[in-house]
Amino acid sequence: MAIAAIMLMTAACFAVGCTKPDEPNNGGNNNGGNSNSGNVGNSLNGHEYVILGLPSGTRWATCNVGATSPEGYGNYFAWGEVIPKTTYNWSTYKYCNGNYNQLTKYCDESNLGYNGFTDNLTTLQSGDDAATTNWGNGWYMPTWKDWEELYQHTTNTWTTRNGVSGRLFTASNGNSLFLPAAGCTYRREGELYDVGRFGYYWSSGLNYHPEAAYDCNVCSGYCLLGSKPRYYGLSVRPVCSAGMN
Repeated sequence: MAIAAIMLMTAACFAVGCTKPDEPNNGGNNNGGNSNSGNVGNSLNGHEYVILGLPSGTRWATCNVGATSPEGYGNYFAWGEVIPKTTYNWSTYKYCNGNYNQLTKYCDESNLGYNGFTDNLTTLQSGDDAATTNWGNGWYMPTWKDWEELYQHTTNTWTTRNGVSGRLFTASNGNSLFLPAAGCTYRREGELYDVGRFGYYWSSGLNYHPEAAYDCNVCSGYCLLGSKPRYYGLSVRPVCSAGMN
């Protein structure tokens, strides 16, 4: 896989992991404002989506899971978990036995599986998909290809909407999608990192090493497809296929 296909940069910006915010954050309690980007009327199971005219026909939800507006941060989920929690680390992660090299599901390397466990699953099953379980059938977490398509077929810019920083993706049909900089949570109980500066969004697929999964990172300088350890608490922005409503 070419580096250029993984690192979708719009400007130089450097970040490693998550860093604590300089200002107070609102976490999942930030439901943002009331902007709708022209998406009113398009919905599935009561959740709105935007039609961006993408080649695949994929529809993107206008809100994160747990949010009530495009600017809301929503909830944070470990990869493969469907319920938010207060502490995010390997010891609380559902699909391991306390450490990254003791995986009990979604593992294709025996040296990282508990007692050599492998199941060769590399994509979330619907029961472990936070989009599907929280919003119902038809919704699912984006694949790596979905994120790539979003980047390639829209223009994007860092902006502020109703006081919330994030990256706005605008399609040629004039419709747009806003991803707030909701940050992430890990290690320390209840603490959020990078709120207002970075947004981290899960994909449904494992990284080439199964202790991590792919995600999309947005900040003021770039849109980057990267990966995070599976126990991290990241945002989920659901997608659905054309014709599902």
